[in-house]
Amino acid sequence: MTDLTTVLEATGALAGVGGLGYAKVRAPGVYWSLVGLPVTWGRFTVTYRSTMDVCGLTVQPSRLRAFMARNIARREVQPVPPKVRRVRGTSTGLRVSLRLPAGLEPADVAAASERLRHAWGVHSVNVVETKPGVVELRMTGYDVLGRVRMPRRAKAADMVVPVAVRDDGTVFSRDYRQVPHSLTLGANQSGKSMYQRNLVAGLAKLPVGLIGIDCKRGVEHSAYAPRLSALATTPESAAQVLGVLVAEMEHRFDLLSEHHVSDLWALPADVRPVPLVVLVDEVAELFLVAAKKDEERRDRMVMQMVRLAQMARAVGMYLEVCGQRFGSELGKGATMLRAQLTGRVVHRVNDKQTAEMGLGDVSPDAVMAATAIPADRPGVAVAGDSSGGWSRVRTPETTPAEAAAVCREYAHLTPHPSFLASFRPVLPADPAPAEAPSLVKPQPVTE
Repeated sequence: MTDLTTVLEATGALAGVGGLGYAKVRAPGVYWSLVGLPVTWGRFTVTYRSTMDVCGLTVQPSRLRAFMARNIARREVQPVPPKVRRVRGTSTGLRVSLRLPAGLEPADVAAASERLRHAWGVHSVNVVETKPGVVELRMTGYDVLGRVRMPRRAKAADMVVPVAVRDDGTVFSRDYRQVPHSLTLGANQSGKSMYQRNLVAGLAKLPVGLIGIDCKRGVEHSAYAPRLSALATTPESAAQVLGVLVAEMEHRFDLLSEHHVSDLWALPADVRPVPLVVLVDEVAELFLVAAKKDEERRDRMVMQMVRLAQMARAVGMYLEVCGQRFGSELGKGATMLRAQLTGRVVHRVNDKQTAEMGLGDVSPDAVMAATAIPADRPGVAVAGDSSGGWSRVRTPETTPAEAAAVCREYAHLTPHPSFLASFRPVLPADPAPAEAPSLVKPQPVTE
């Protein structure tokens, strides 16, 4: 009986170990919650002071503190590490809030993030300054970008659209009121279209007007037709749409002046025009021309986009520009337009110069991170803005059929302003239902 009990206990232990091994590979979130979080929390608690000392994140104590240690506590004076204010476990990692002593700055902690990652055995450590003198270590216990799942609480609202997950487990959102215009770059098969599908699916749920400019004959944006207020599929129609948008921008500025306000959102709700988001699928198609006679139209379009990027934020008109490359080689006005696109999202690119186009004015480290994105991880990108902050993100996989289904579901939210009436996309007719076969047996034909 004892031998049988021993065998059963051993079998149960092996099954438990095997189950944990399976969870570590197939369900890393479950493994982290059961095993990784307690182990990492304990390792952090035990080794915190020594790790900070080895990583050079300690300072000499003040004279008063040194005097108290030598003469009252009768112990050796030791360097002072940052004070731990709070430790909090999450479903993806560990959050530690630190109060920095005099002599340390957030950049010092960020420079040691790789050493901290190896010391505590976590997947990554990101350092975020929450307020002066306080930083937060955002540790992730596993690769959250390996299998992306948006949190259920991430919902589009108030011109904020969640589109991806950062490598620290937080949600990356497009906040149009904070970052009105954005540039998205990426090579073929890099996940750029998947990013745009997630963005359109989120915008479709908001009371905004979507305007598509897809000069590849609408191969990308035609699927979103039920939710688009306007669609331009050729450079000629794109030039007309941009001209109408500039005229509408000037009309909205007149409206702001009448009500003595400087922002669309300060207008009364009953007179406030609907916000508009302009989606440009391949911006190079607007710049490149095949004949000299088209250069005048190109220059006019570029200047209209520059005007929209410079002033349209105040009147609730926003630009989402996508392309494979974007630089001065596209022609006059390209650099001026890029400077107005505050948000930057760069997927895998074919050369370092393309990454520098999008992220060179954000951070040199962001450029290196973009060039290191592997080809077998589509959807991974580096997102940054002109403030210098950046992070790795990845969009969840969304098929064109899923994005189109969302646009059809929320087609009732599509505004139809009169100034865009001539550019409304033609919706495909619903196929007629097939006639069901008759269950009545036909009578035989007789003479």
